[in-house]
Amino acid sequence: MRLLRLWPDESHFDFMRLRRFSFPLSAFISVATVVLFLQIGLNFGIDFKGGTLVELRPKPGVTSDVGAVRHTANDFGFGETEVQELGQGSISVRFPLQAGGETGQTLVMQKAHAAFDKDYAFDRVETVGPRVSGELVQSGTIGVVLSVVAVLLYLWFRFERELALGAIVGTLHDIVITVGLFVITRIEFNMTSIAAILTIVGYSLNETVVVFDRTRELMRRYKTMPTEELLNLSINSTMSRTVMTAMSTALSLLALVLFGGEAIKGFSVVMLAGVVICTYSAIFVSTPFLIYIGLQAGGGRVQPRDTSSLKQAAE
Repeated sequence: MRLLRLWPDESHFDFMRLRRFSFPLSAFISVATVVLFLQIGLNFGIDFKGGTLVELRPKPGVTSDVGAVRHTANDFGFGETEVQELGQGSISVRFPLQAGGETGQTLVMQKAHAAFDKDYAFDRVETVGPRVSGELVQSGTIGVVLSVVAVLLYLWFRFERELALGAIVGTLHDIVITVGLFVITRIEFNMTSIAAILTIVGYSLNETVVVFDRTRELMRRYKTMPTEELLNLSINSTMSRTVMTAMSTALSLLALVLFGGEAIKGFSVVMLAGVVICTYSAIFVSTPFLIYIGLQAGGGRVQPRDTSSLKQAAE
């Protein structure tokens, strides 16, 4: 039986030629992300903002009405209430944090039950106070920062200077673009989102290490091969593995997006996009960056050579 090939075993695609497009594109998206983050910010969930989250499911024979639920919830007088349709008739209602601590949140639930018990079942109720939300913000921020610093230190000691810089740039690029995804799509940013970011950092590191390990191996083997040719050979020789890993991971995440439910849908969507982002950056950001910082092979700057060496090396 013939095996499925997602990428040919021997390919000679010139990936480095596309750096003239990928670098300006990545730079533009990164700058736009920072600007949008400063102007709009993230859509923080109840974990960070505090308040009460209620998910309503219409009872049999009842048709859900988002507009009516929004109007009723705003009439409670608890401030601006966020109401969203979740699919299959379910509705999410998020009440802002109330003064009075636990007493204030209890009053919210009393009015919610009085208004919605007749037509809706309460599938999910979450209440987070100001102290808890503040601690979660602090703990989440510290966790992300320490994890990123640890990854960057690992990259610095794992590779030579040029390779380490390329890996660091790629990892930071993936983090920035992922945050931009949260800003643009307005996916709720909560503790699950932090888990998604840290997972994407790990996936990005894995993709970059695979390519750069091959790059370092080829640098020692072909000490006079031109930089672009050597980097193209590195990517082409690992591309089959990269595509297979990305496809298998993406299919698993797609199943979570379609069938995992609303509780993990944000995590699944961000992770699915993260697989694409990390694969793209390993090929079109981290590796081409080595050209701009003057990657050297065999202890000296590489010299021009006949392009036929790419074919010879692959064979």
